[in-house]
Amino acid sequence: MLLVVATAAPVRAAEPPTARELVDRIKQHVQTTWDGKNTIDTFKAGDPDTRVTGIAVTFLATLDVLKRAAASGKNFVITHEPAFYSHYEHTNDIENDQVLAAKRAFIKEHNMVIWRFHDYWHAHHGDGVMIGMTEKLGWQKYLDAERPFIYKLPPTTVGKLASGLQKKLGARAVRVIGRPDMPVTTVALLPGAPNSRAHIRALEIPEIEVILVGEAPEWESLVYVQDAIAAGRKNAMILLGHTVSEEAGMEYCARWLRDFIKEVPVEFVPAGEPFWCPKQ
Repeated sequence: MLLVVATAAPVRAAEPPTARELVDRIKQHVQTTWDGKNTIDTFKAGDPDTRVTGIAVTFLATLDVLKRAAASGKNFVITHEPAFYSHYEHTNDIENDQVLAAKRAFIKEHNMVIWRFHDYWHAHHGDGVMIGMTEKLGWQKYLDAERPFIYKLPPTTVGKLASGLQKKLGARAVRVIGRPDMPVTTVALLPGAPNSRAHIRALEIPEIEVILVGEAPEWESLVYVQDAIAAGRKNAMILLGHTVSEEAGMEYCARWLRDFIKEVPVEFVPAGEPFWCPKQ
């Protein structure tokens, strides 16, 4: 009798997801309604149907960040801020620029895909950037539950607050307007670059003494703070820099993504503070 032994067909490993498939998954997990209207959260470079070898999450997709991502085998970059030099990433007026050409060439050579995650990460319940920054600072217990941008801190001074922020955030170029010895208990965190009116409205709240901001036009809210001090109000402003004021939010984003993306590695790649100060 001829004995026939059945053999199992070899199991093929599942192909890694595409960038488009992963973005669809993000849309399902982000804690806000994603209608996709009037948003900058779209693909900025590369083919969305590219198979993903790894995800690099960053605050800013600089060429240096792209190089580090590619060197570690990651071809899908999720960036909070623009890759191409303007908020809406319009490049019509610099199409012949050599720096732009070099960046595009690197992206193409390494089969990379860039996707922006800005509007809906801020809209994520609690604001993803604010959650990450609050955790980085260790200020969870000081947060005002009703106004989740205000913190009631243990008594300190403007100078000590600024020094502590510089140390915790690893910043090199923190700038301060106000008296260093001014007592402080209540601060408002306004990361990034909302606008000067947002800074002014925060300082109009009576209990807020200090606003911590990313950046601001120096002829607008900075002048308001100077005038407030000259008028006898106890106010101050600490400018952290745009990157320093938001980058921890994208570090948190990488941790959040790992909760539901398991097929490929997810790594936070810091853009880092661009400024340095000369020694005096």
